Amino acid sequence: MTTTFGRLMSEPRATDEPYEVPAPSAENDAARSPSLVLLVLAAAAGVVLYAVFLLNPSNRGDWLPYVMVMAAEAVLVAHALLAMWTILAGGDNPRNFAFHHAQDRLYEMSEILRDRAEDTPWAWRMFLKDRVVDVDVFITTFGEDLSTIRRTVSAAMAMQGAHVVWVLDDGDDDDVRDLAAELGARYVRRLAHTGAKAGNINHALSLSKAELFAIFDADFVPDPSFLHETVPFFAEDDVAFVQTPQVYGNLDSIISRGAGYMQSVFYRFIQPGRNRFNAAFCVGTNVVFRRAAIDSVGGMYADSKSEDVWTSLRLHERGWRSVYIPTALAVGDTPETVEAYTKQQLRWATGGFEIMLQRWPWRRGRGLTVDQKVQYTVTATHYLTGIAPALLLLVPPLQIYFDMTPMNLHLTPLTWALYYAGFYVLQVLLAFYTLGSFRWEVLLLASVSFPIYLRALVNALLRREQVWHVTGKKGAYRSPFAFIQPQVLMFVLLAVTTVVGVWKDVSNGYPSLALAWNITNTLILGGFLVTALREARRARRAARLARRSGRRAVRAAAQQNPDLILTGGAA
Repeated sequence: MTTTFGRLMSEPRATDEPYEVPAPSAENDAARSPSLVLLVLAAAAGVVLYAVFLLNPSNRGDWLPYVMVMAAEAVLVAHALLAMWTILAGGDNPRNFAFHHAQDRLYEMSEILRDRAEDTPWAWRMFLKDRVVDVDVFITTFGEDLSTIRRTVSAAMAMQGAHVVWVLDDGDDDDVRDLAAELGARYVRRLAHTGAKAGNINHALSLSKAELFAIFDADFVPDPSFLHETVPFFAEDDVAFVQTPQVYGNLDSIISRGAGYMQSVFYRFIQPGRNRFNAAFCVGTNVVFRRAAIDSVGGMYADSKSEDVWTSLRLHERGWRSVYIPTALAVGDTPETVEAYTKQQLRWATGGFEIMLQRWPWRRGRGLTVDQKVQYTVTATHYLTGIAPALLLLVPPLQIYFDMTPMNLHLTPLTWALYYAGFYVLQVLLAFYTLGSFRWEVLLLASVSFPIYLRALVNALLRREQVWHVTGKKGAYRSPFAFIQPQVLMFVLLAVTTVVGVWKDVSNGYPSLALAWNITNTLILGGFLVTALREARRARRAARLARRSGRRAVRAAAQQNPDLILTGGAA
């Protein structure tokens, strides 16, 4: 991009520098890579061979561990194959002739040239099919830091193309109201906070009349070219929304890197592939909607905390088309703490399971194509892949304690390892290629998140109300161990099992594959607990420093005003 986010943060509305529209990059070069295609095909072959190996009756061991392995691996294998199929479907550039024609004619250039001395990029009127198109920009807030909101609102005000910025404050914060007035944005506060984020947007739609509206979370800072790169798609009347990726700028901790990298493959390869099937879905931020499309489905879906996916599904059922472009046009924050990650994943997974249980895509009358049904089935069942590790973690203890093996004991460890590697090693290589290197943080979080997804499944089954939590919201700190008690218990079980397994193998005189498997799982869970421990120590240290700073400030004030009455621990 020719205009950096850094300049936006310091001078969001500067007019002394020329504004240059960035040229679109070759967005799908990675998906079109012959090396990636070859690696995906090899990984798919490895998955198939591993599945055949598991299904061979002669390889079956004891029923209980075998069923556990089969249940877990069936979910993982199915999702791996469907993910590879979707990746191979990508590579098409969604920017067709209609887009380029509309982008070339987006502004009334004669007026810009006539009034260049007074005019600015954020005031350029936009046109589609030779008529003015109005755009509202909604920024949803709910208790985020004022500095975070300021960055996002300032950047939104500076976006190229005439638009109106609305701050939708569900936190009822007078400071946010004053900030909006300072920056020139409209401010909206609701009397009743029903429907969470979707309800907040629907309330704004009752006040707004623009043909298009964009949505940004309070912690996602848009690039100046955001509207320039998205609005031209609406020249085609069947486009309901244009989605851009979530890109994160706070990859400073193990949790934030793991959470961010987990999304990277989805936004770089899966979502572009979904374009081929008209099944790319909204992710709640960095998106532009057509007002008529949302009106046709009765507004944003407000009965789920995954309102973005639910709304996308309803739009696709009504025959609307979605567009996804993998160009990074906004930078936001990913969870930095165990608490934030747990709450985010719980909300996302509960919404996915709600679709699986309440709006199964294959039911008659849904209005979806077969390809769309397949893609939404993947979405609805995706978090089952996070539950699968719970079953696999329990298989080695069954063998160590009860001599129950999932596979036939006549198989050599080498034979098992070769088939196992055909699935998992190739998956690691594929992840290595798509992410640029081996991201162990992803493996760590993927292996230890099963309690979150189990809880989400129970929530969906019992239709429990899921409390809304905002990723960037700041508040009183709670120990990470308050959120990972199941992981702690599992670590204790595996650690004890490792000790028993070592004693047993020493007595038998030879090492076992079950022990090696169990030790690996123990180390992964242990690494996660160490991460939580370090986080807790940093938080306690920061709290101590804050208290000391507060006491110093009180003492300084007392020295300046001897009549100040000191009370409690501030004395």
